[in-house]
Amino acid sequence: QQQLVESGGDLVQPGGSLRLSCTASGFTLNHYTLGWFRQAPGKEREGVSCISYSDGDTNYADSVKGRFTISRDNAKNTVYLQMNSLKPEDTAVYFCAAELVGPCTTDYFNDYRRSQIDRWGRGTQVTVSS
Repeated sequence: QQQLVESGGDLVQPGGSLRLSCTASGFTLNHYTLGWFRQAPGKEREGVSCISYSDGDTNYADSVKGRFTISRDNAKNTVYLQMNSLKPEDTAVYFCAAELVGPCTTDYFNDYRRSQIDRWGRGTQVTVSS
């Protein structure tokens, strides 16, 4: 079965850090641009970050620049999201996403790109609260 499985979500205090992981099974991630999206209650799913399949280029939503870092380990078939200086507004379910040979450019955060995602994980809950 081909799937993406996220882990690492938790309850953390403001200013804290978390590292999310997403591992693929049943297929390899080498030719997929990988990304993280998040969805807060009552809000649309929004793009957070992406990393290119070809040259490792990364992009970030303005709301997380300087605080979040995306990385990938193709040998482990895994993508990561290191989240530092977390804020209450980062609270959401975080989803990993894979797009076959898609570009990782600034338009990754436009709504239409969600329709181009080939595979989604089921999500992991991140709650930032004191």
